[in-house]
Amino acid sequence: MDQKQYVICLDNLSTGSIENVACLLEAPNFEFIQHDVTLPIQAEVDEIYNLACPASPLHYQREPVETLRTSVVGTMNVLELALRTGARVLHASTSEIYGDPEQHPQPESYSGNVNPIGVRACYNEGKRCAETLCFDYRRRHGLKPRIARIFNTYGPNMRIDDGRVISNFIVQALCSEPITLYGDGQQSRSFCFVDDMIDALTCMMSLSCDIVEPVNLGNPTEISMADLAQRVIQLTDSDIGTRHESAPPDDPRRRRPCIDRARSVLGWEPATDLDQGLTVTIDYFRDLLRCGRMDAERTTDVAAGTSPASGMLRYD
Repeated sequence: MDQKQYVICLDNLSTGSIENVACLLEAPNFEFIQHDVTLPIQAEVDEIYNLACPASPLHYQREPVETLRTSVVGTMNVLELALRTGARVLHASTSEIYGDPEQHPQPESYSGNVNPIGVRACYNEGKRCAETLCFDYRRRHGLKPRIARIFNTYGPNMRIDDGRVISNFIVQALCSEPITLYGDGQQSRSFCFVDDMIDALTCMMSLSCDIVEPVNLGNPTEISMADLAQRVIQLTDSDIGTRHESAPPDDPRRRRPCIDRARSVLGWEPATDLDQGLTVTIDYFRDLLRCGRMDAERTTDVAAGTSPASGMLRYD
């Protein structure tokens, strides 16, 4: 953390953990406030990273109304705070606004293919509405939010019951369980390591020029879920196979960002290849399992041959 900056971390800990910032709690220029973004925010700030919202289908489908409120009411509260303080805002949108895309790869100009009444809509449509709010505050109030459309991101400090594909594959492999593939396993995604994503977000925030249009942020290297499972099996040196279950509703078949705008506007592209990022993430989960630091919500017993990943897999 830059010692020249004072950082306020606002989180209601609905899906996060205080352990992720434990090493910062005694720092003189860091402050943690447990707060729900759907309530008005009182702070004096120069920059706002609006990252609030569950991103795992496992979590946002469990609390769909709260997820919508976070995206819509929470974003309004962030924008109102920015209006009052004059702060620069970076709003974290998502590749989910493209839905199950009919255009591949997805450029920012693509308007998407989203089911507005499906089980994923609380997240997809909430994020689409949040982007609308950002542009309406720009048109009405002259605010200049920056919108980052974040594609699948992974790395250390993910929850052990996160419910997304990389954490689930790794936990299953480390627990010597067959990796669960949904459908035929040929669904594809593009995965960006967390360090690369942080570099992109800080670069986007720091640019002095106005960034009017949304910017895709992600790694354009595409991989099928079946191939990803084999990659995880190899990197964990596991002697396991795969098993198949029915695909969840509205699960996108393909997802890959066009990052031409990120390259031209930000001068950014990811630097970490998948094997590098997976190796670091595997080491993190191996240490987590070895030390027994399980989340309080974990209800299954790894020693008995089950894991929190079983039956929870989603590809986002």
